[in-house]
Amino acid sequence: MDQKAELLGYLRITRSDLLAKLDGLGEYDIRRPMTPTGTNLLGLVKHVASVQLGYFGEVFGRPSDQDVPWLAEDSAPDADMWATENESRAGIIDFHEFSARHSDATIESLALDSEGEVPWWTPERRHVNLHQVLVHMCVETARHAGHADILRELIDGAIGNGPLDPNVSGRTREGWAAYRSQLEAAARDAER
Repeated sequence: MDQKAELLGYLRITRSDLLAKLDGLGEYDIRRPMTPTGTNLLGLVKHVASVQLGYFGEVFGRPSDQDVPWLAEDSAPDADMWATENESRAGIIDFHEFSARHSDATIESLALDSEGEVPWWTPERRHVNLHQVLVHMCVETARHAGHADILRELIDGAIGNGPLDPNVSGRTREGWAAYRSQLEAAARDAER
């Protein structure tokens, strides 16, 4: 497999992992702020789709015709990080899928050394190539998928990528409670 195909594969996996964190949850749970800064599941999906569209669109002279009002100059700060009551789950997911298709088309049509310019980066950093942006978006998407992992666990206890995820121990609820108690004790002992 060539490097571009490998990176695109990882990007697609992390996109899917992020979207899966919405599965089975109601409107309140996907929208509610779970941190002091307001981080929420649907907002993470909206944000990743928004920045992805910019990095693989505008940066390489391939802007989409998609209207993205939350990124307009007169929009409120952080408007891409949450969904209003008028923005539906289906609409945000459709936007995410559109962004992925548009991004994939850019990635597939350009060589890894194709040059672009990130206008929102500082002048000394803004000249990039597709390889740099592809790595950047793999990292950004994975980072936000990790945030979503934690939020989902806080909401309903779901962890990993489902019950068959080989990277998650098969502990029972009681087993996790005992494990957490062990970690709490170790943390307290280390503080002494």
